[in-house]
Order: sequence, then C-alpha cells, then structure tokens
Amino acid sequence: MIVIQAMALAIALVLLGALFTRRAWSLYRLLRSGKPVARFDNVPARARAEATVVIGQSKLLQRLLPGLMHAAIFWGFLVLLPTIVIAMIGAVDAHSTLPWLGAQGWYALVVDVFAVLVLMGVITAFVIRKIQRPARFQGSHLGEADLILALIAGIVCTLLLWHASQIALRLNDYPAQWAPISSALSHLVAPAAPALERVAVWTHVLIILSFLVYLPYSKHLHILVAAINVYFGRTRSRGRIEPIDFEEPEAEVRFGSARAADMTWKQMLDTMSCTECGRCQDVCPAYATGKALSPKLLIMAMRDHLVSGATTAIVPNAVSDDIVWDCVTCGACVRECPVGIEHIDHVIDLRRNLVMVESRFPEEAGTMLRDVDRTSNPWGKPQADRLQWAEGLGVRVLQPGERPPEVLFWVGCAPAFDERARRAAISTAKLLQMAGVDFAILGQRESCTGDPARRMGDEYTFQRLAGENVATLNGAGVKTIVTTCPHCFNTLGNEYSDFGGTYEVVHHTQFLADLVHQGKLSPMPSERTITYHDSCYLARHNDVREAPRELVSAIGQAVEMPRNRERTFCCGAGGARMWMEEKRGRPINQERVREAVETGAETLAVACPFCTVMLDDGVRETGSKMQVFDLATLLAEAVERRRAMAT
Repeated sequence: MIVIQAMALAIALVLLGALFTRRAWSLYRLLRSGKPVARFDNVPARARAEATVVIGQSKLLQRLLPGLMHAAIFWGFLVLLPTIVIAMIGAVDAHSTLPWLGAQGWYALVVDVFAVLVLMGVITAFVIRKIQRPARFQGSHLGEADLILALIAGIVCTLLLWHASQIALRLNDYPAQWAPISSALSHLVAPAAPALERVAVWTHVLIILSFLVYLPYSKHLHILVAAINVYFGRTRSRGRIEPIDFEEPEAEVRFGSARAADMTWKQMLDTMSCTECGRCQDVCPAYATGKALSPKLLIMAMRDHLVSGATTAIVPNAVSDDIVWDCVTCGACVRECPVGIEHIDHVIDLRRNLVMVESRFPEEAGTMLRDVDRTSNPWGKPQADRLQWAEGLGVRVLQPGERPPEVLFWVGCAPAFDERARRAAISTAKLLQMAGVDFAILGQRESCTGDPARRMGDEYTFQRLAGENVATLNGAGVKTIVTTCPHCFNTLGNEYSDFGGTYEVVHHTQFLADLVHQGKLSPMPSERTITYHDSCYLARHNDVREAPRELVSAIGQAVEMPRNRERTFCCGAGGARMWMEEKRGRPINQERVREAVETGAETLAVACPFCTVMLDDGVRETGSKMQVFDLATLLAEAVERRRAMAT
C-alpha cells in the first residue's frame, strides 16, 4: 500500500510540477526579455522592505480590518509551510511524519491556531467582497479571487480534518492536548476516522498542488511574485524619475514604452504583481473625480497586453490616451500599493513615447512645451521679467564670478510669473532679510527646472534645461538652495544629481521653521483658524510634513482636513496637469476646496505655488469665501504683528 501511495504522489508531483515549471519558465523568459533597469543595488534597504512590507504587512495594515484579514492568511501560510511536507509524508505512510518538528507539541498548537486564523481571514475576505462590496474592487477579477479563497479554505479545512482523524486513530506523533482544536474535532469525526484520514490527507495534498499550478496561469500571479517585486522596488527618492540615456547608440535608446517589448523587466514584474485590491484606485484623485484613469485598471490592462504576447501599441490598444493624460503623478497609488508597483513610471514611459516619438499630446500641453523650449518657462514670458517680483525689495542678484551666498533662493517660474504665486516669493525674501540670512537669487540666469516637461514626457527638453541649470549652479559655487516650489524642490534635490548637480535643497517651510526655532523670526499667533493642504510633491514624495504644521501652529489655530500628510489629496496641478484643461469628470481642485471648507477654517494654507493657483481657482469656482495663502505670507504677517506690538 505504501508503494502504491508513493507512486501516486510521485506521479502527481511530476505531472503538476511539469505544468507549473512550464508556465513559470515562460513567465521568466518574458521578464528576461524586458529592458534593463538597475535594481540590484542597496541590498540592506531592499532587505528592510522585505521585512516591513512583506513579512510585516505594513502597507496592508494601514487599513485595519482588510489588513488583519490578509495578514492572518499570509502569516498563517508561512507558519503552515512545513505541514505541506508533513502531509506528503503522511499521504504515503500514515505512521510517518517529519523528523522532530512533526512530533513537537508547540508546533501542533501553532498549526491549530494559525489554521483557524487563516479560515477566519478567508471568511472575512468573503464578507468584505460579497457583503460590504467596496468600490475599489470594481473591475477586479472577483470570480478568480473567490476561487482562490475557496482553495485556501479547502487547504486549512482538510488539514484540520486530517489532524482530527489522526488523533481519533492515535496516529499523531505530537501530544494531542497540544492541538486543542483538532482534538475537539476528533470526537466529531471519530466514527468516520479510518476512511477520513486517507481522504483528508490526499485531498489536502492535491488541493495544494492544484493551487500552486493554477497560480501562474491565473490573474492572481501576485501570490508568487509580489515579494520579489517589493524587493526590487525603488530605494532612491520616490519623487525621482529614471532618466533616459541619450548618450547610448541611437538604436538602443529607449524612448518610453510603445509596445510591451519596450517595458523594463521591473515594469513587467509590476504588472504580474498586481493583487487587484483596488487600494490605488481608492486614493487616485483622477478616478475619484470621474476621470478615465484607474491605476489598478491601467496595470491590469498592461499585464493582459503583455501576457497575451500582443505586438501592437499599448496606446490606444490596451490603454486609452485619456488614461495616460489624466494622471497627476501625485504618487498616492504608489504609496498605497502593498506590492511595490510603480504606477507613475508606467505613465511617464507611455507619455515619453507619445510625446517624443509620436508627437501626440493634448493641444494645451503642446503650448506649454513650446513655451518652455522657447522661453525657458512654461508661462511663455521673457526671461527679463523674472526679476519683476523683487522690485524694491533690495534682493541681491548673484552675478557670474561673485562670491556665492550661504543660501541661494531658487524662486521658480510660478512665483516669478504668476501674480498669485508671487506673494509667497516676496514674503519669503522679506522673512530671510528679517532673519539676517545671507541669500541671493539668480535672476535671469534661472530657468525652469524642467519638471513640467519631464512629467509631460518630454525628456529631451528636461535634460537640456537640467544641464544648463546644473552648469549655472555649479559655476556659481552653490551649496544650499531654498525654494518655495515642491516641484523645484523635488527636481533640484532628487533628479539633478543624475546630471552632476548635488546640492542641499531645503523647502522654504523647513528653512523658515528652523528660523522660528532659532528665535530669528518671532511670529505672534492669532485666533485665525487655518487648515493646511499638503502638497503631493512635498508630503508624499519627499516626506516634508511636520515643518509646515509647526508654522501653522506658530501663526494660528490648526484644523486638519481628513486627507492629510502622506495621504493628502492632490490639488490637480501635478504631472503637468497645471497646463491642461480638465475636460472629463469633476475638477480635482474644487473637490479639495470643498474638503477644506468642510473643516470650518477661515484660511486654506498652502506651501506650493501650483497649489496656490489651483486652490485659489477652486475657491472662486465654488463660490467659497475661504482665503488661500502660502505659509510664508501668513508667517510674514505674524512676524510683522509681533514687531508692531513691540513698537
């Protein structure tokens, strides 16, 4: 009998193993065909990501109930892994088990507990999917998910029944009292135990083998590859975009993603790792306001296109043009994703192909790109106008060959050319003067950092501007840069290092908060209620969240919006959307303004010139009486208030 059962197990392992290996090898070859990308550096950071995101389930546990549900299933399977070997041994010989571990009472207890936790997790998952029915599951393959949950339930149920029948027949090598749940079940199954013991263990083994074979053929491949994707995730700044190397031979330069074959191997792995959980969709400002874009459906569409072997263009055959241009690159999807998918990289590469190869983009975006290329700023204004905001302020303009200042104030295009954003630059300059800071500006020698062009997909223009600005900054001997614009802050600090420009870049809220701490600025707080809007490129991409709140507390009474800090809601300007009309769905800026108004605060404070413009427009469009101010302006008023009181 043992020989027959051993042969049956061997046949099952060979047949099902062959099916698994065939599919796994096919997927591996597909990944190997992807374009190269450097993701083998910084092993310690990658190991930490595995420990916290994969083993610790940190991202999933941000939502307590679904997180605990998933963690129970995941941790349960880690604990139960040895039982697969134990079950295979038991299937061949009912009187044998895994040496040492199979006879340990403590392990029998752990198996009992975690088997029940897994079953509870499965039941919770069914309740969430079938009764609660959250909107984030719209578009997901729920039928396949239900099948996988049923298979998981089958695995733990047959395991418990096998252990119960073993105890009833006294075949257990571990002390029965250490397995209380299986022991309790053993009294119920005792009459059928002789037959049940064989049926349960073989059913258990076959479900496990079938489950493993099914996964690589299913839409839920993530169960096998998600941990790998997390390991190869980004270790440098979240706000940085991988540059194109235009120095390579022309035939080897990758101009974004036209077809599936143009994707990097990490992007291919991204698509295979999607859990279809919809967490990215749930936080996407474009999706929330009725746009075509769903980050989840984007990745699913690219996966289906990739795996199908299609050689046609991704856009518009798998992904529509509207989806590509709806993205504000806010990073909410990337931050929320529990398996390390980098949605923004996919969008930017699709845009790169459309812009640089096909010259296909929204008309108003084309105007912006021409202005940036022609006048070095997206407003299309002459460089001579860059100094108008500083008239009468006595701000030093750094000339070639002069001594570099301790701090270079990088003004940015919006404060230089937009009336509403200008007030923040003026206030920042006045505050730096009040605090006795040695600073200067570049004036006409400052150009757009290239952020709008890069996020639009025009890498050519971005790299030209980056090269020019790096040459200017390095030639001037600049070490420390302060800027009011989170987009400039991100580009100068996280992206210019790829082109030879390494600087200490500080956002003005951080610098001003330090000046307040040092006593160089002494604001007088008022009773004004202030709700602060976190800029995506500040709070989420670059983790600057506390300094702005310190300033709010120093000048007024803080009131938080529900979506704040790293879970902020975009103003709608990012990803070069500042220069594109919102023709689909509801305006994102109005959505954010309504949330601010609901706090009851008098003032909406911002720390970004783009946010200033977008939210001020939103206030006007919604008819709200709320006022929008940059924190620098509010701080300058509070410092002047203190000075007036002192005199």
